[in-house]
Amino acid sequence: MKPTLVTGASGFLGWHVARTLIDAGHTVRALVRSSSSVRDLDVEIVRGDLRDADSLRRAAAGCGAVFHVAADYRLWTRDVAAMYQSNVDGTRNLLAAARDAGVERFVYTSTVGCIGMPQDHPGDETSPVGIEDMTGAYKRSKWLAEQEALKFARSGYPVVIVNPTAPVGDHDFKPTPTGKIIVDFLKRAMPAYLETGLNVVDAADVAQGHLAAYRHGRPGERYVLGSQNLTLREIFEHLSKMSGLPAPTVRIPYAVAYIAGVASTAWASVTGSEPRAPLDGVKMARKKMWVTHAKAARELNYQPGPADQGLSKAVDWFRASGYC
Repeated sequence: MKPTLVTGASGFLGWHVARTLIDAGHTVRALVRSSSSVRDLDVEIVRGDLRDADSLRRAAAGCGAVFHVAADYRLWTRDVAAMYQSNVDGTRNLLAAARDAGVERFVYTSTVGCIGMPQDHPGDETSPVGIEDMTGAYKRSKWLAEQEALKFARSGYPVVIVNPTAPVGDHDFKPTPTGKIIVDFLKRAMPAYLETGLNVVDAADVAQGHLAAYRHGRPGERYVLGSQNLTLREIFEHLSKMSGLPAPTVRIPYAVAYIAGVASTAWASVTGSEPRAPLDGVKMARKKMWVTHAKAARELNYQPGPADQGLSKAVDWFRASGYC
């Protein structure tokens, strides 16, 4: 069997995708930057960078499939151009490298942020959305990257797109912005909250959804990979039951959070340190990111467990790994 290339295996979701592929019998080749490493996985390491087209061609050579999971996932950065180079140019260049190398199947990991969010019901793959709906550089860059994947699919290249929601679970090394919410809760550093809504899903289930998309997904189609729609308060209540720690009870008005985001982000532009409350994150929180995964269930037989499953894994792993 030809190797399967996975980008992002040194990170959270990419690690779970690589683990799932290995368990399914794939030989995994991982594209990894020189400054990163892949932990606890038996993979072939290929050094490269999404901003280096030559390294992408070397990584894709001889592969039968590509799972492009890697992305520059930050809600704030001083170097916005580098984010676009990784997320947009990198996706385009990897798609071209895979096509030119004869790779037979390409699964692109987009984000729920590229799904339209109606006010009166959960969004799905058909909900109208455009770049004007994208808040911040991360979401705009991911939307543009998804358009690149769709262009290749329209040209006849077999690209399947998946849109994960808010994965949680073990091996969230960095951690991700969602994982950081859990870590802050466990560290008792979350005295108050801004009311919003997320669709929470176990990262292991999302990885299974990637495998199902590879096996059964229709080229050019998008598939939401999520599980359970929860308010942030409900998420904290779940975490409280699991950890024995009290959930915050003070709700911050949006106007107060916005002012804090402006101040925090302005100070970060001076110091270069990540803001405590990124303004783009505050803006995103104004709209509940609630969606349905009915299409993935119907076409991919995607059957995720409840959100508690991933939240419990996250609590146990962050505690055991010394994050809190």
